Amino acid sequence: MAMTDPLGDMLTRIRNGQQAKKDSVLSPASKLRANVLEVLQREGYIRGYTEDNTGPHKALRIELKYFEGEPAIKYVARVSKPGRRVYSGSKELAPVRNGLGISIVSTPRGVLSDAEARQQNVGGEVLAEVF
Repeated sequence: MAMTDPLGDMLTRIRNGQQAKKDSVLSPASKLRANVLEVLQREGYIRGYTEDNTGPHKALRIELKYFEGEPAIKYVARVSKPGRRVYSGSKELAPVRNGLGISIVSTPRGVLSDAEARQQNVGGEVLAEVF
């Protein structure tokens, strides 16, 4: 059966992996997923990710990050869903948890965090919120 929300699936795998205290999780590979993981790595929410070619399909191995036994990602949620897309201009991007979290935004200049999008003065589709 086809997956209707691949990005939401990856975020759920990360959330479940951290609740189970896993070192890493696997997710099917795509350019969008890799770009979102790049933002999460830049912002310090994951240790890193690598492409895993051991199976029949390409996958991304996501190395999860913990601080004093607690997951670095306390909350992750998909904002723009297949049934309801959410777009925001650079001026309307609200801070997540008073600046303690980030929004991940798909812009014409690539996938950026909300701070980077505000700095470059671009808006786009709000993919997820993380803190």
